[in-house]
Amino acid sequence: MLQKNRRYKVLLNMLLEAMLIYLSYEVSIFVRFTLLNGTPNPIVSDAFTKAIIVLYSLGTVFLFYLFHLYIPMHQLRAGREFTLLILLNIVTILALGMVLYLFRIADYSRIALGLFGLISVTVLCIKRIIVRIVVRRRFERSVGLQRVILIGSGELAAEYWRDINDYPQYGRAVIGYIGKDPVAGLGAYLGSLDQIGEILEKQDCDEVVVALEPEDAGYIQTVLDAAGKEGLRIFMIPFYRKYYPRHPTIESFGNSIVIDLRATPLDNLALATVKRAFDIMGSLLLLILLSPLMLFTAVVIKLESPGPIFFRQQRVGLHKKEFTMLKFRSMRVNATSDTAWSTKTDSRRTRFGRFIRKCSIDELPQLFNVLVGDMSLVGPRPEVPFYVARFKESVPLYLVRQQVRPGMTGWAQVHGLRGDTSIEARVKYDIWYIENWSLILDIRILFLTLLGGFLNDES
Repeated sequence: MLQKNRRYKVLLNMLLEAMLIYLSYEVSIFVRFTLLNGTPNPIVSDAFTKAIIVLYSLGTVFLFYLFHLYIPMHQLRAGREFTLLILLNIVTILALGMVLYLFRIADYSRIALGLFGLISVTVLCIKRIIVRIVVRRRFERSVGLQRVILIGSGELAAEYWRDINDYPQYGRAVIGYIGKDPVAGLGAYLGSLDQIGEILEKQDCDEVVVALEPEDAGYIQTVLDAAGKEGLRIFMIPFYRKYYPRHPTIESFGNSIVIDLRATPLDNLALATVKRAFDIMGSLLLLILLSPLMLFTAVVIKLESPGPIFFRQQRVGLHKKEFTMLKFRSMRVNATSDTAWSTKTDSRRTRFGRFIRKCSIDELPQLFNVLVGDMSLVGPRPEVPFYVARFKESVPLYLVRQQVRPGMTGWAQVHGLRGDTSIEARVKYDIWYIENWSLILDIRILFLTLLGGFLNDES
C-alpha cells in the first residue's frame, strides 16, 4: 500500500509539473504578443499548436522521470536536481524548436519559444525549491517525521543513527533502540532483544529498522513477527551491505528473490538509448568540426616516417568482445605494440608523435569507433587483450569495466589516471562511474576533458 501511495504521489507530481510547463507556454504567448505587441497571435494559440505543447509537456516530465527527478527528496541532492532540470529543459526546448522548424508542424515565434523555455524552467525550479523548504521546515519542527525503533546495538545500528541525525531531510526520528545491552551514543535504550514483542506493542512508532549483527541474525524472524503483528513498516540493513553497489536491483524468479550486485543505470533500455544517441550525435559533430585538424595530422604522419597513418590495435570492449581501435600513429612501426606499454620517454615515438600524444590528438580517430558502436565518448578506457588477461587475475573487479562500452575519455582519466598509472585506482574510478552513470555525468566529464584532460604528462 505504501509503495502504491508513493507511485500515486509521483504520478500527481508529474501531472502538476506538466500543467506548469503548459501554463508557462500560455504565459510566454501572452507576454510575447499581448504585452509586447499589444495584440494576440491566433496562429500560435490555435488548438493544434496547443495539442503539440500538451504532448511536449507530458514528454518532458516523462524524460524527467527517466532521469530520476521524481525520487524522494533525500535521495536527490539539490545541486544535481536543479542542474539536471535546467539542462533537460534546454535540451527539450531546442528539440521542440528543431522539430517545429524542420517539419513545419506549426508556425511559431522564436522569441515566444525562448520565453517558454525560460519561464518553464524558472517555474519548475521555484516549485521544487518551495517543496524542499516546506518539507525541511516540517521535519525541523518534527511534523510528519516517521518515528523509528532501531533493532540492534552494533556498528550497523550506530551507522544508521549517525546518518539519521546528520541528515534531517530523511524525515526520520529514532525514538530508541532494542539491543543486547545499553550502548552510549544510540539514544534511548528500550530493552533487550528478548523483549522485542512487548516493546513494540507498547511503543508508538511507524517503522522498525533491523540493524542486527551476524551473530544476532536469529532474532530476525522474531522482529518480523512482532512488527507484522503491530502493522509496522520494516526496513532491514543487511550485515553484508559492504558488498552492495550504491543502487542494487532486486529481482524475483518464482519463489527466489535475488539481488543483482552488478546492476547499472545503463541496464535501463531508455537510458542506454539516450547515451547511444548522445554518442552518435556527438561523434558526428566532432568529426565534422575536427576534420581539418585530422587531415593535417594524417599528412604530417605520412611525411615524417614510413608506415600507415592509423595505428590499429585490438582492444577489449563491451561484454569482453574484442574490436579494432583506431589511433593516429605516433611511433615508428615496431613488433611490440600489442604487449608493451608506452612510457614517458619512449624511444619508439616520432617527434610529431610526441606532440600529438601530449595533446591527445592521436586519440581523435576513435570518433569512428564511437560512431560505429565499438566505443562511447565517455567510459572506461579500453585495454589490449594481453593486459586484460593479466589484470583480471591480479586486480579485483577488473572485468566489471566491460559491462559498458569503453570510452575515449573517462572518470579515471579526468582525475589524472591515464597512461602508466595505478590500475587499481583506475578500476575504482571506473566502477564508480558505471554504478553512478548519468548523461549529466558524461557531459561533466567531457567538459573536464576539454578543460585539461587532453594534456598528457609526456616527456
